[in-house]
Amino acid sequence: MAEKGPTLRFASAARRLGAAARAAGLVVPAFRCPPRVAGVARTIRRYPGGAVVSVQLRDRPFPDVAADMVEGVLVVNQLRGEAETRMRAALAGAIDASSTENARAA
Repeated sequence: MAEKGPTLRFASAARRLGAAARAAGLVVPAFRCPPRVAGVARTIRRYPGGAVVSVQLRDRPFPDVAADMVEGVLVVNQLRGEAETRMRAALAGAIDASSTENARAA
């Protein structure tokens, strides 16, 4: 079976990140692609009820896309220091768990 397309991997990563962030009591941003601003890899828009993290998928390796998604969650939640380091690892682990399960299913 072929590897999932970038859009499906993005959607899967967004679900995993949302679940991990929610479990940690963090604000869960919406994720979309591509950013409305041309030439940038990631943008964040804040709204009264939340935020949207937009990430460029085209012509980028998925690990870079995933890192931008994780960073977006951290920025939206204004995490710093030890909390930022701990959550970066937990959120990245949530995406890695998804990738591992996808590889087993293939």
